[in-house]
Amino acid sequence: MSDLVLSVEDAAVLIAGKPFFEDLTFHIHGGRKIALVGKNGAGKTTLMNLITGERELDDGKRFLFPGTTTGYMQQNIEPTPGKTVRELVFEGLSDTLEEWDIEYRIEMVIAPLHLDINAKLEDLSGGQLRRASLAKALVEEPDILLLDEPTNHMDLELIEWLEGYIKSYRGAVLIVSHDRRFLANTTDRVFWLDRGRLRTAPRGFAHFEEWSREMLEQEGRALHNRAKKVEQEVAWAQKGVKARVKRNVRRQSEAFEARRELERDQKAFRRVTSTIDLPPITAEESSKNVAEFFNVHKSYGDKKILEKFNMRIKKGDRIGILGKNGAGKTTFLRILTGEESPDSGKLKMSRDLTFSYFDQKRSMLQIDKSLKDNLCPEGSDYLDVRGKSRHVCGYLKDFLFDPEDAWRAVSTLSGGQKNRLMLAKVLANPGSMLILDEPTNDLDMDTLDMLTNVLKSYEGTLFVVSHDRDFLDQIVTKTLAFEGNAQVEGIIGGYSDYIAFKKAQEEEQKNPPAPSSSTSKGASNSAASNNGAPKEPITFSYKHKRELELLPKTIAKLEKEVATLEELLNDPDLYTKDADKFMEASTRLPEIKDELDTAELRWLELEEMKA
Repeated sequence: MSDLVLSVEDAAVLIAGKPFFEDLTFHIHGGRKIALVGKNGAGKTTLMNLITGERELDDGKRFLFPGTTTGYMQQNIEPTPGKTVRELVFEGLSDTLEEWDIEYRIEMVIAPLHLDINAKLEDLSGGQLRRASLAKALVEEPDILLLDEPTNHMDLELIEWLEGYIKSYRGAVLIVSHDRRFLANTTDRVFWLDRGRLRTAPRGFAHFEEWSREMLEQEGRALHNRAKKVEQEVAWAQKGVKARVKRNVRRQSEAFEARRELERDQKAFRRVTSTIDLPPITAEESSKNVAEFFNVHKSYGDKKILEKFNMRIKKGDRIGILGKNGAGKTTFLRILTGEESPDSGKLKMSRDLTFSYFDQKRSMLQIDKSLKDNLCPEGSDYLDVRGKSRHVCGYLKDFLFDPEDAWRAVSTLSGGQKNRLMLAKVLANPGSMLILDEPTNDLDMDTLDMLTNVLKSYEGTLFVVSHDRDFLDQIVTKTLAFEGNAQVEGIIGGYSDYIAFKKAQEEEQKNPPAPSSSTSKGASNSAASNNGAPKEPITFSYKHKRELELLPKTIAKLEKEVATLEELLNDPDLYTKDADKFMEASTRLPEIKDELDTAELRWLELEEMKA
């Protein structure tokens, strides 16, 4: 075992005069990688402050090996006006650092985090400020490194870089994160804060769920056996005692006290084993084809986002969107929702489509207003939740808010609370398409589990932008990977399937197959239209060229006929005025829609062949 660097034994911590931790004992050894988990309010931040020494013990012992240093990457930092990234990152370090050492640390930490060393802090986004805070903690190279939600607002490339950095880090690392895959890949121990106690799991987070389930099952069995014994004692006490000797009176009193303690412990056990549960989300009806991109181009100056992009989105598609920051994920969503227009090409949307949009900037929230006013803007105490009237306080409770929080200003909420409020607003009536742009940032594991379960039951069309790999693997069935420079890969499956595809692609590049007429072509940006399936190269003949030239006129004619029939059937008196005409139009409309679908799909196929 590596050397002990910090030890806390039999510690007590009081908050507002009441015990928060009692008999708290834990040890940190050099090089250990520890996940710190627990429900909201369990004391994770308090424990980190005990480790750094910022919070003193009210009782017990804290031993820090002489010379041991600690570093803390906090979730939020307030930018000091005029201060640069360089000044923040290197403050607190020795003034005697050699220039080569500074340059080395810039190259090893600051450059991979994509930070401008000379940028002013007040000019940075929230995500960049968090990365600057992380860089400061890493550059100090402390013996105990504390990381609080380090992967929030990071793209996958940075998350994977940080995983590698932590694995090779020589000191001890303690991590708070909602990203299960990140914790599973980096840790070899788990500190579990549970009802004022700290339990230590002997292996990393990859094994935590199995281990914690076994612990709770053992506790459940022990409570069950204890309940039987208490029941027997209480039954004896309630029968009455003939001889009121002190011994029997004491036993009677102890029986009732044991029952009270059992009820407290059972209630606490139910709290820790309970899950946040929301009813399934039903989607509004929509057409089979929700949206279609035809040869779409989009760029900003010299930066290409989409080029010759073709894709058909069907009802019930569950699409995850991956890519580096700035690769075009949000632009794609803004085009989909109509907030931006393509430079060229065509986007056809279903006429009966309704959607809800969770944007990562939380622009839907009015921060100067209360939670209640955000959910019930018309002033009522009730809101419509998927066809049912719900009191705003009861609905907020579903999302872990206290009823009195309804009158709090949104500006007073933490990042995680704002995300929960956004989810409450969006999930009340999600429509037939639900678009979630980084919904998992700042969420705790309980809320993330709730969101995962709710989305699994959603029957509409779903788009999710996320860097949480475990979340994507559980939710999506297709993946769009924005690789930059208008390269978009279409893959069947979630994140793990995307990684397998990329590895196969790299292997094929290293060992290309012998050229032959049967060599298949890999998924390209246009492959999104056929779900990224490999396809045989086909010669684009004159016949194909002529067919492609004629198809737009055919599609336009079919679209016009669909519009005419729909307008005709919108007349509520048509059947009474002309029953034959009503029957003819009702029969013809689904037929013409199928013809239109076939024509548009053929247009996509020919465009791919042409490319």
